[in-house]
This record gives sequence, structure tokens and C-alpha cells, in this order.
Amino acid sequence: MALLARLFSLAVLLALWQGVSVYADTRTLPAPSAVLAFILREAQSGSLFFNVGVTLGRVAVSFVIAMSLGVLLGIALGRSRLADRLLDTPLLVVLNTPALVITVLAYVWLGLTETAAIVAVALNKLPNVAVIMREGARGLDPGLEEMAKTYRFDRRTWIAHVLLPQLQPFMVAAARSGISLAWKIVLVVELLGRPNGVGFAINYYFTLFDVTAVIGYSLVFMSVMLAIDALLLQPLDAHVRRWR
Repeated sequence: MALLARLFSLAVLLALWQGVSVYADTRTLPAPSAVLAFILREAQSGSLFFNVGVTLGRVAVSFVIAMSLGVLLGIALGRSRLADRLLDTPLLVVLNTPALVITVLAYVWLGLTETAAIVAVALNKLPNVAVIMREGARGLDPGLEEMAKTYRFDRRTWIAHVLLPQLQPFMVAAARSGISLAWKIVLVVELLGRPNGVGFAINYYFTLFDVTAVIGYSLVFMSVMLAIDALLLQPLDAHVRRWR
């Protein structure tokens, strides 16, 4: 039923797009058929798969770095009042710094390199993960903590059977919100300083005022990220919350 509702809403959007495009200038709002034709041409040339693959690689690397460091930082902040007091202000500063500023500074300090691009995306994502994980670490069940002490759990057992099961829903929430943020920032990073990727392609076609190409690349990459969320992250979220 949910799938049918989504397909129906998608069909309505396509119909509206088609209807408006009939009366609009084709240079500013091309018809869906024109966008589909462009996507097929780019796929045949190989440019589409190359650029999408490059961008997905950057999203994956920066996402893993941000999640790994953010989870560790968030747990430390949630478990230690001293660490929270010392790092709360720097964390808020980075969290509220515009992504564009972090990206520009990364390129200025590290050069127009792949490392700078990955660092910029990871830094934009890391505070978000840390804040979510901090709240999860603060809300650990004291009854389970007492049980762990009573049975004298060692550190490894405590992590595996007390800490991680309680934090899994927060990890998945951080992952779902983070990946939607990461791919948007990656496009900005590519637009500003990378010679390939979806962001680069969008910027290139923007300079040519090719709206068909801009919409085509945007739709393809949005579809890929929605597929990742629907096929991977949503089932994972349902799995970690199955006990409810």
C-alpha cells in the first residue's frame, strides 16, 4: 500500500511537470522526456556512471570517517561531564559554521586536493553525528549499568551487550540524517574545487545554461541516494528497533 501511494505521488509530480513544461520555455523547464533522453545519452557515453561513481566514492569515504569519529566523540561527551564541558563549545562552533565556509577554508589550507574535499565533507558531518550520539550516551539505562557491575562484565562484554545495543538506534538515526547531508555537501565541494563528479558536471552544464543536463544529473543522483536509504538504511533502522 505504501509503495502504491509513493508511485501514485510520483506519477502526479511527473504529470504536473509535463503539464507545466508544455507552456514554459524549454530552455528553462525541459519536458521529462527531454531529461530522460539526456540521461540515456550520458549513460551511453559513460560520463554519467563515471561522475556518479566518483561522487559516491567521496560520499562513502567522508561518511565512514565522520561516523567513526563522531560516534567515538559523542560517546565520550555523553559519558564524561569534563569532556562535554571542554568540547561542547568547539563542537557547537563547527556545527553552526556554514558548509561553504568549511569547504573554502579546507581548500585554502590543504589545497585543491582530494584530501581537502574529504576533510571538508567529514568536518561538516561529524558534529551532527557527535550531538546525536551524545544524547544516546546520556540516556543509557542505569539498571543495565548496575547489572553489568553486578556480574562484573569486562570492557569488551560491556560494550557488546550493554553499550552498543542501546546506541544502535542513535547510530542509525545519525547515519540516515548524515548521509542526506553528506551528499549535498559533496556536490558543493565538487562544484568549488574538483575536476569530476556530479557537482562538477552540474557546474559545467550550468555555465552552458543547459537546464536539461542540470536536472538530469540531479535526478539521477537523488534517485541513487533515495535507493540507498530505502534499500539499506530503512531496513537497518527497522532491524535495530525490532524490540519495540
